[in-house]
Amino acid sequence: MHKKPQVILGIDPGTIVMGYGIIVVNGSDVKLLEMNAVKLSVEKNHYERLNIIQKHVNLLIAKYKPDYFAIEAPFFGKNVQSMLKLGRAQGVAIAVAMQAGIPVTEYSPRKVKQSITGNGNADKEQVWKMLQHIIVLDNRLQSYDASDALAVAVCHQIQLGSPVASETRAKKKAKKGWSDFIENNPDRITLK
Repeated sequence: MHKKPQVILGIDPGTIVMGYGIIVVNGSDVKLLEMNAVKLSVEKNHYERLNIIQKHVNLLIAKYKPDYFAIEAPFFGKNVQSMLKLGRAQGVAIAVAMQAGIPVTEYSPRKVKQSITGNGNADKEQVWKMLQHIIVLDNRLQSYDASDALAVAVCHQIQLGSPVASETRAKKKAKKGWSDFIENNPDRITLK
């Protein structure tokens, strides 16, 4: 049986620049559909920028109808106000995907880098170079926000195909609550 191609939307959230990358996966073939960044005017207040994020994510979902939505988790910095704003931007993007019924997965920056390069401390240039080996891409890069978002989408594709991820999904499906636990672990039950 041939599986239908899967579309993955990756987002690198930001309040000034939001990167996005959309790939289609057909078996082991991965193709880029679109990769870019939305630049949000610093002249607009934070709420107007959140509205632009919401509208743009809605447009991407309407255009590409992704099967999966992957987003990079905010990196915890020292500036609390920046973290709050970044969390709001991430929350808006996640809410749009959830409202569209798309499963959402969040990845730490370290997990994304590890999945793409094998090194959780890789720099943006190393990630971009590896993406060029994974997917046919030209050498032109508009912004690292866009390539970061593409890396998030590819990371999700890798996680979907990994034996560990498949095993974890199978275990989650197998768990059915206390009755299943008791049935599978009779040696752990003591009667008083």
